[in-house]
Amino acid sequence: MNGLVVAARYLTIVPLPGRTHHGGAAVGVAAAWFPVVGLGLGLILVVVDRVTGVLFPALLASLLTVTAWKLITGGLHLDGLADCLDGLVGRDPEHRLAIMHDSRIGAFGAIGLILFLMIEIVALAELPEAVRWRAVLTAPMVARAVPPILARAFPGVRGDGQGAAFVAGVPRWAWLPALGFCGIGPAVVLGGAGIVAAGAGFGVAVVVARFVSGRVGGMTGDVFGATVECAELAFLLSVSAWAHARL
Repeated sequence: MNGLVVAARYLTIVPLPGRTHHGGAAVGVAAAWFPVVGLGLGLILVVVDRVTGVLFPALLASLLTVTAWKLITGGLHLDGLADCLDGLVGRDPEHRLAIMHDSRIGAFGAIGLILFLMIEIVALAELPEAVRWRAVLTAPMVARAVPPILARAFPGVRGDGQGAAFVAGVPRWAWLPALGFCGIGPAVVLGGAGIVAAGAGFGVAVVVARFVSGRVGGMTGDVFGATVECAELAFLLSVSAWAHARL
């Protein structure tokens, strides 16, 4: 269970006993627990969404739910997404990595985050109530199943960064439970829509990982964060499209 605690402490701001800081290798060892943490996050968000949905109109409720979503995770993956967007303007892999390591946010990162969050909020607001809570429950789980799978498919960037340490620390078998969560969970909760949405989320994550890692020379912590955010958004958009097509 120590792996679950490490994963939860890393992926969320929920106060848990134990050491506050864990290296990339220790987080990699705990990667098999990422989808479980995602499921726990989804359960919390379902409660938040139900409460805000009773008190406020759909759009405002979605804004508050997404705000809670990002706050509970400490903005960890949004930070990676912003860094990746900024880094893509670099002239070569070394320059791109230097930009991504810069703590300041650039124009591409800021604009990208604004548009990204706007799309996510509206996508959630437009979901039918019967589907909405199911999507909120499963999207974090599917997205957090992505890193342990991608860690076995793509090499870490050269060096001693967190991303490289994470890739090296992920057990060879960790992709199996992650893939099981990614496939079975959405199918049970959402049926056919869940299978399609999980496939879309995972597919988008692979495309993002392949493109960005190819530009910087491997997987970094920022790239993993970007894939989680993109997988969540792709999942919500796919569920929304499925629900809209059936109306």
